[in-house]
Amino acid sequence: MDKRLKNLRKTMDREVFAQLTFTEKHKKSIREKIKQETHSDEEILLAIIQLLVQEKTGYELVNLLQSRGILNFKENEGSLYVILHRLEVKGLLISSWQESGAKFYQLNKKGRRLLKKVEEQPSSNHLSFKEILEG
Repeated sequence: MDKRLKNLRKTMDREVFAQLTFTEKHKKSIREKIKQETHSDEEILLAIIQLLVQEKTGYELVNLLQSRGILNFKENEGSLYVILHRLEVKGLLISSWQESGAKFYQLNKKGRRLLKKVEEQPSSNHLSFKEILEG
């Protein structure tokens, strides 16, 4: 499979990308845009809650968030556990330790109701997750 991908890349370089030209200024602009790509607290919390519909470990959650482009926890996993703890204190999720020593998190009924409510609202009217975590 790896060989096929390399061949595909070579073909694309030769056929498709050969027709594209970027100035250094354009390349720099693209790199800066990628670096600046951030997500609001609300987007991050919504993603966390959506992912916790099914039971997950914090490690799994970090990887799934990264696959969604949320890199906030890549080198700072501890801050994710702070959020998970606050959600648990607010009564939105439950956690359990498995025999393997891993801790799993999952939304409870209250958390599922909140998720449903947030997903049904237009994005401009999303309730503030900050209020949920702080209030």
